Amino acid sequence: MSEYTYITYETLDEGTIARITLNRPEARNAQNRGMLVELNDAFLAAEADDTVRVVILRGAGKMFTAGHDMGSALSVAEREPGPDQHPSYAINGGTRPRAEARMTQEWHYFFRNTLRWRDLRKITIAEVHGKVYAAGLMLMWACDLIVAAEGTEFADVVGTRLGMCGVEYFGHPWEFGPRKAKELMLTGDSIDAEEAHRLGMVGKIFPANTLSDRTVEFAQRIAKIDTMAALLIKESVNQTVDNMGFTNALNACFSMHQLNHSSWAERTGGYPAGTPELGVPAWNQAPPVKPAVVSEP
Repeated sequence: MSEYTYITYETLDEGTIARITLNRPEARNAQNRGMLVELNDAFLAAEADDTVRVVILRGAGKMFTAGHDMGSALSVAEREPGPDQHPSYAINGGTRPRAEARMTQEWHYFFRNTLRWRDLRKITIAEVHGKVYAAGLMLMWACDLIVAAEGTEFADVVGTRLGMCGVEYFGHPWEFGPRKAKELMLTGDSIDAEEAHRLGMVGKIFPANTLSDRTVEFAQRIAKIDTMAALLIKESVNQTVDNMGFTNALNACFSMHQLNHSSWAERTGGYPAGTPELGVPAWNQAPPVKPAVVSEP
């Protein structure tokens, strides 16, 4: 076990499987900056370890992750100048003027990190459960394979709760399909694990009480594949999608995400998302997410 504050890292099965656990269950594993920096460190540690063949990413407690940490006391202290500010806010553009700081910081810690994990030189499995919302989708989509507990829900609510055009890593059309992506983002509605499986986003659905054990068993199957063959299977699929425009599309959509932030900042006097005064419900007072259904009553 390596020492981290917001995650845990362990190896299983004689070191062939690395398991990373998001470990802020009291905050529904909301992604504060410290967690994201530690997560990148853990992924790179697994990548560097030649014994590791498969990496599992999961979350402790009732949820995989609730997405970006929008306003906990910890997250605010990390951002603001002072003794508790995270060091990453003073580098990678963090000291630049507002729009530049926001764009460069989000590029490093949200967008580029996620793309780096997608291209990790190991096979990765996201083990998800509970509600997987907004930036929780980013972490899950970065993985090669996704397994879910029965009852898992998926949604991106940033359009309806923040007035934003999705999260920074815009995988939505590739994961949901174009029209379903528009519907889910414009409504903020959710889909269940069974619908996610029908869409091809989720590969396996396991009972919630056996999720971790079944995921390890699944990882053990994958770990038996020759490492060169496994890497080239991953790379063949990723390069095929890249040649269809995946990476270029994500880069373009990241720029639109920043334009969306700047548009709100101009309208609000600095706040980079929608506010109740401008018709966007407060993100922490929004009504519950509803399931997407074929026919509205």
